[in-house]
Amino acid sequence: MIQELKQELKLTQKLVLTPQLQQAIKLLQLTRLELVEHINQELMENPMLEEAGEDSEPEASDAVLDRIIGDDPYSSGYDGAYSVSGFKDSDEKQHFIENVCLEKTSLMDHVIWQVKMSSMCESDAEIGAIIAGNLGDDGYLMVSVKEIAEKMGCATAAVEGVLEKIQLFDPVGVASRSLSECLLIQARHYDLDTPTVHSIIEDHLRDLEKRNYSAIAKKIGVSVAEVTKAVEIITGFDPKPGRLYVDYEPQYIIPDVYVHKVGNEYVITLNDNGLPRLRVSSFYRSILTGTRNVPVATKDFIKDRIKSATWLIKSIQQRQRTLYRVACSIVEHQKGFLDKGVGFLKPMVLREVAEDVGVHESTVSRVTNGKYIHTPRGVFELKYFFTGRIYFANGEDKSVESVKERIREIIAHEDEKKPVSDQKITQALGREGITVARRTVAKYREMLGILSSSSRKRI
Repeated sequence: MIQELKQELKLTQKLVLTPQLQQAIKLLQLTRLELVEHINQELMENPMLEEAGEDSEPEASDAVLDRIIGDDPYSSGYDGAYSVSGFKDSDEKQHFIENVCLEKTSLMDHVIWQVKMSSMCESDAEIGAIIAGNLGDDGYLMVSVKEIAEKMGCATAAVEGVLEKIQLFDPVGVASRSLSECLLIQARHYDLDTPTVHSIIEDHLRDLEKRNYSAIAKKIGVSVAEVTKAVEIITGFDPKPGRLYVDYEPQYIIPDVYVHKVGNEYVITLNDNGLPRLRVSSFYRSILTGTRNVPVATKDFIKDRIKSATWLIKSIQQRQRTLYRVACSIVEHQKGFLDKGVGFLKPMVLREVAEDVGVHESTVSRVTNGKYIHTPRGVFELKYFFTGRIYFANGEDKSVESVKERIREIIAHEDEKKPVSDQKITQALGREGITVARRTVAKYREMLGILSSSSRKRI
């Protein structure tokens, strides 16, 4: 077999993502907070990039930068700074109430403080500190008494004694090991531990969850009225006593887009408050255009950094322009929802908006991910408006969200003593021309956070 080396010329097509294109794609999918962090990071790393003040005059751009940035119909051309018109309301600039720093007391610190204020001996106080350090967010003890005793090298009876004292601390029932123990402690503490209450908590929580009061009454041997009275007492207890001390910080949603109705038209405005305004440093630009004797390596570095800065500004402008156009398309498709509510939300897919805007579906997916829009109907994630279709018997279609809203309305108007089952909801929707299976109704009900009919029953 003869082997030979020879050269062949082939013409192939290959998709190459340039660094600039990769940056533009990355900026598209960033949320508002991530975008601010990215801009601040670029400001620290690129000396050619600087933040322009709100009252600063835009600088005249040179021809080199104009060729890099090009015309921008959304922001009326590149003016040396990144800026997109948005709200200038002072209330939107500073959230003084939310920004106040408050020191919150954790559940562990609260319990340890009470241990120190009690008359416990040193050894018991050490056990109390171990118990406080092993409390979950709901206030329950996450380790066993035996494990604490082994760690402290003491008898389990000593741990049990300290545990009983802590369980009467504030909040009452803290450090409980089960739901029934937590409720019984509160019942005894508030002197509401009647035989019926005690029996329900001890042995019939499962029936209580199902609201099967008649079964509880039959098992205990009392009337349904007495069971109902005991249930009213039990429901007044706190099943998760530690949740008052959870130190989770609330996450406030800042909309990326605002929609306001002016007359009969909807006006869309991007929210740029909090986004730094960027521009290329005039100092370094003057070095390139001036007569200073600057080494070639330095000029090459400045050119490279300026090019990177201009691409960042262009990418941000492109992101904002795409977000604006996508928002306009969504508003145009969902005017019925904006005018009349969720029941008139139209089914919509990414392809429809992509064809309207003139971009790929993946671009629409990226630009709507993690972005929020403020409408007269409330604040929604942009992805909320993309829902599947459910077809009517007459050939019309409805969005999944509108069907969910109809299920919510049916349950809201039900008789509490005889709540409607999933099958009855299915039949009611069928009479309206909406054909869905019972299991689909159950799935939508669970997505809405609504309990089953047996759990919704009231006596």
